[in-house]
Formats: sequence, C-alpha cells, structure tokens
Amino acid sequence: MTEYPTSQEGPQPAGASGGGSDEAGHGKAPIAAAEAVRTHAQVPVSGQGGAEVPRPRGTAAPAPGPGQPAEASRASGHGAADTGSGGARTRDDEAARNAGRRDAAESGPGRAGPPGPRVPLGTAPLLPSGAPEPLSGAGGLSPVGGAPPAGSATGEVTAARREGDRLRFVGAATRRIARGIDLDEIVLGLCRATVPTFSDAILVYLRDPLPVGDERPVGPVVLRLRRTDRLRPIDDLTDSGAGEPAATAGAPGAAGELDFSQLPLVGPQGDLPAAELCEIRPGGALAEVLRGVRPVFGSAAGAKDALPELLGSEHPVPRGQRAILAPLRGRRRVIGAAVFLRTPDRDAFEQNDLLVAAQLATHTALGIDKAVLYGREAYIADELQRTMLPDSLPQPTGVRLASRYLPAAETARVGGDWYDAIPLPGSRVALVVGDVMGHSMTSAAIMGQLRTTAQTLAQLDLPPAEVLHHLDEQAQRLGSDRMATCLYAVYDPVSHRITIANAGHPPPVLLHLGGRAEVLRVPPGAPIGVGGVDFEAVELDAPAGATLLLYTDGLVESRLRDVWTGIEQLRERLATTAQLTGLDHPPPLEALCDDVLDMLGPGDRDDDIALLAARFDGIAPSDVAYWFLDPEETAPGRARRFARRALTRWGLEELSDSLELLVSEVVTNAVRYAERPVTLRLLRTDVLRCEVGDDSPQLPRQRRARDTDEGGRGLFLVNRLARRWGATRLSSGKVVWFELPLPGAHERR
Repeated sequence: MTEYPTSQEGPQPAGASGGGSDEAGHGKAPIAAAEAVRTHAQVPVSGQGGAEVPRPRGTAAPAPGPGQPAEASRASGHGAADTGSGGARTRDDEAARNAGRRDAAESGPGRAGPPGPRVPLGTAPLLPSGAPEPLSGAGGLSPVGGAPPAGSATGEVTAARREGDRLRFVGAATRRIARGIDLDEIVLGLCRATVPTFSDAILVYLRDPLPVGDERPVGPVVLRLRRTDRLRPIDDLTDSGAGEPAATAGAPGAAGELDFSQLPLVGPQGDLPAAELCEIRPGGALAEVLRGVRPVFGSAAGAKDALPELLGSEHPVPRGQRAILAPLRGRRRVIGAAVFLRTPDRDAFEQNDLLVAAQLATHTALGIDKAVLYGREAYIADELQRTMLPDSLPQPTGVRLASRYLPAAETARVGGDWYDAIPLPGSRVALVVGDVMGHSMTSAAIMGQLRTTAQTLAQLDLPPAEVLHHLDEQAQRLGSDRMATCLYAVYDPVSHRITIANAGHPPPVLLHLGGRAEVLRVPPGAPIGVGGVDFEAVELDAPAGATLLLYTDGLVESRLRDVWTGIEQLRERLATTAQLTGLDHPPPLEALCDDVLDMLGPGDRDDDIALLAARFDGIAPSDVAYWFLDPEETAPGRARRFARRALTRWGLEELSDSLELLVSEVVTNAVRYAERPVTLRLLRTDVLRCEVGDDSPQLPRQRRARDTDEGGRGLFLVNRLARRWGATRLSSGKVVWFELPLPGAHERR
C-alpha cells in the first residue's frame, strides 16, 4: 500500500523549515517550485456544497481570459468548468490516458524512452544499499529520458508526478528517521532512506562531543565522521557489470577515461575516504555555511571552500551540483552536517532537492537532539541505581555471598529494589533486602535513603526488629506515601543461628545441604511506612552448608502467577538444582543465582529483581576461645595466659609474642573504663581474630604520645603490628578487635 505523507512531512518553504537556498547556496527559498508542486499535483475545484474536489492530474487547464493571470485561471475558471456531473471528469481522464498512449507510441527505435519500470520512492530506501539501480532523472526522482515539451499536458502530468514522488519520498524518509530511538539508529535511518533513492553516497558528521541540553562548548568545535554510506564501489561505476562500458568512450566518466575529480569520494574498496575529524575554524567557510543553517550546493561560492575544509584538502570534491552540504541544527545549535553526493552517471541535484535535504536534515537533527537527551537521562538513572547498590559484597568470616540485580526493563534501569550485606561486631553479618514501591527516580532516591539508614542502624548493632522500627519512622518522615517492604536478618557464624525480622516482604527460602528446600516461617509484618506497627523477630538454626536466599517480589510475582505460586516454584527450582549438583555438597553460589533467574519466563519481568544468596559455613566450636574477665588489675595478665594457652592448642606458638602484647594493651584499656566484666574472644579462621568487649561506649582514639607521656602508645602498637584493627560501638558498649595473619597463610586484601 502506498504511503502518502501528511502535510507536516512534505518539504516546507524556507521560512518554515530553514532549508532552502538559491543556486548560489545562500539566497531565498525557491517558492515558485513549491507552488508548482501544489499547482500541478492537486488543483482544487468547487463541487457540491462548496467542497473542493481535486482535478485529476493530466487534465489541461483552460487558457486565461483577458486580463486574468494564468494562475488565477487555474484556480477559478478551470474549477467552474468541472462543476457539472462526472462526465467532464471522465473525458479528462480519457484525455490523460490518450496522452499517455501517444507518448508511448512515439517512443520507438531511436527515440529516448523510459529506461524500465519506476522504483516506488516509498520503498526504495528500504532496500539494501546498492540493490536498486539509481534513478537518474532530474532530481534523481524520475526516469532517464528527454523531458516532455513544457506546457503540454504530458509535461504537466510528468512534472506533477515527479513532485508527488518527491513529497512521498520525504514522507517515507522522515518516518524512517523518526523510528530511531538512539543515536546510531537515527543516523542509520538517514543513510538508508537517502541511498540510493536521493543520493549515491552520504557522509554524516556530528559534533564531538555532542552537546546536551543547554551545555555550552568550552573548547573548539570539532566534527567527527559518524557514518558513511554509498551506492556501489568505483569498479561498478566504470563497468556496467556485463562487460559494457557505463558511458560512451571519450565522454567524462567513460570506462578507462574516468575523470576521478568528479567522483564523490568513492574509494577503490567502495569506502568513502574522508577526514575523520574536522575542527571548525571561527570565521572560516565551513563555519559560515553552518551558521547559515540552510543546505547549499557543493558548487556554491561558500561551499566550494567549506567542503574541502570538512572532507580534507587531499580528497576530491565533486564538480557541479552533485553535492549538497546540509547543516544539522538541533533545538539550540548546529550539531553536525550531512553531505549528499551523486555520481557522474546520474543527473545533478535540482533546486527543489535543497528543500528535500532541508527536511531530512531537520528531522535528523531533532531526532539526534532527543536521543542525546534520552541517553543522558538513562546514564543518570543508571549511575543513580548503580551507586545506590553495593559495588561488591563483603566476605565476612563464616559466610559466602552472591547477588544479582535485574531492572524491570533495559530502557528504565531505575527502581526501588536493593540488597546489602553489612559486617557486624563479633564476626556477624546483617543481610538486608528491600523493595520501595514503584520503579522511578523517586523510588530509587527513597531506596538510597532507606539503605543508608539501615547501614547506620546496623552499625549500632540494634536488634532486627528495632532496625525495622526505625526504618518505618524514617519512611514516614520522607512522606506519607513512602511505602516499602524489607527483610532484615543477622547471621552469627559462631552460634550457627540467624535472627530474622520481616516488614511485609516475601519469606526467604533455606536450601539445606541434603537438597531439601524450605520456606522459612517468618511473621509477615506490615510494610515500612505504615506507622504504628510492631515488628517481630524470630531466631532459627542456620546449619553449616545451608544456603539462604533473599529476594524481592519481582522474582516470584508477575501477571501470569501470584506470589505464593512463584514462591513454590522457586522452592522446587532450588531443590532440583541441589539434586543435580549432588546431595553431599552445596551448589556453587554464582551458578545457583543464575539458575534461579533462568526460571523467569518471557512474561515474568514485570518488576525489578534483587537477589541475595548467603552460604553458611560457620565457625567450628574448636576454633573459638571465649573468656570473661573481671575489671581488675590482674585482668591483663590473665588475658595473656588464656591467649597463650589457646595458641598452644591450635599450634600457633609463633604468634604468642605479638598476640600477648596486643591483648595486654587492649584489655588494659578496657579495664580502665569498664564497670562490668570484659569479654575476650579468639577466632581462628583464615586469620587470627581477637575481640575485646566492654560496657563503655567511648571509642578508643589513636594519638601520638609525647616523650614524657606514660601512656597513649597502646593503639600505636596495635596499628603497627596488627593486620587490621577497629572499634565498633554497640548498644551495650563497644568492641575493639584486631587481626593477625596466620603463619604461612596468604593474606586476604
């Protein structure tokens, strides 16, 4: 079906589109040519009820009367002649058909005729570049052959048909350009729409970097060659493909005597060798042409110097009107330029082709402007989401972690889902998964605030239910409609227990070592932001080798299934995966996460998905030593003896001197301020970790002691001898810890 352009898709006068110019390249738009399109293509005549009825193309207009202009005769007198019944229009149609038959009968041997069937302009740009033979009539849009005599009925029909084809081409080309979303699609649409129907080759230059919005360039304006396209290689221009020359011998462009200066930058391999970068010199010819905005012929006075500046002085510039330089102007500034080129075996561009080039350049530039703005917004959204999620998960002692995050769609990469893993004192770790209502920039911002609040509360070592309570208060402060679900769990590798509190979130799934998967019974609770609701925590066993899976509802809920059906499918999927990998060892975490995401079907991606998997390794009781020390002067000595005894049992006597010195300093500082018993715990994992806890909330601070000071050097020794050290404030006091590398073990960094 033929596509007809709307009134907005056809070429507009220069005053409307900024695209026309005279033969010199910087005059006014050819208004007469546009009027000819409207006059010949469709002449309104008055019908019944005052409606305008288009006169069939090819009907000869009556001669103007005395004192009446020819255009007025076409607009008024001819319309009166067609006011009768349909008989007059039938005779006009018959006359047009007879004229066509006479034209066909006159074209015999020795006479120029059409070179074959015409290529519909609405479909030619959709063909691969180089597939159809270029149309080489005037403007490249009509067949080769002698033009009918001016003023004849056949001449008017041919001219009107050519201009109608031109309008349809512009409509189809602009629609193809408008289909692109990103920058490359828009530029590709311009190239495919114009080659070979409008030109044999095209070069598209864009500013580097492309300006975004109201940004002003701070350096020189540079154009970079973004894309090129051409009809066929140079070998095809010198040979017709069947061994016959493409032009008569001795003529310009003939085989063997080809004038290379007329070829539009087509190299031996069919490429378009042109300058990759071009810096626009202020006041230069190229700057003046781009400032004028309107397309110009390559033979125009300003373009003769602008094209070598753009393409490079070493590359030939086609002669005559075989090149059009069209600036690409966006909403606020010129963002590039397009060069349309034609080969010598095809007619040169016409004046009306400047209007076509202006329309193509305007639609392309506006599309590129929107694509750049969209790309910047997508980049900001992606950076916002990425920075609000952890770059990498910690690997605390006794637990291994893996995570996945999938946005609802690639075009909208922001959402309110998040996950986190927060190391806690005592080798514990807090596992958090949450989901803010919606997936917009606002949801992502609220998610970032709640995640930061959860991290702060976790560092205070508050119980899980208290953490959710404070998150609920924070959500109410952010707004009355700020709703979110969250699941907060704390895993202790020493006691092999996990404490979980839930705020309206789907329950976690625990995969045991033997392959059994169970949905943990956790009180559902109310979502965060409701207010006035108490949260309840439960403590469950976390056996070594088990895997806990925390997720958001996007994994188990969609338009095709409810949330509990999805949870059951997830449980079955985990059990099946464990059966495949073997019952004597747990499946790898990364592969398990990928396998869980594979359960999603084509219609299951309705929401963002956050996934956090935790493998519980735990710490064996034989690797833990724990003591209570009364806050007395003898406490440091007792701590040294306990530490020496533990190292002897573990076979780590090499660390005795360093450990005894550091334990003595830390315990001495704790005894000085503590009122209740001090705790001392040693953990042997891949490092030797020592933890000293007391009831004083004041954190120790390292300072440089003077020569006359009797104290103040304990933390200096800890900082110099320990691999790592730190202090964490708890709700009941604080914990000071340090780590020593095991002899012969590779240090984790």
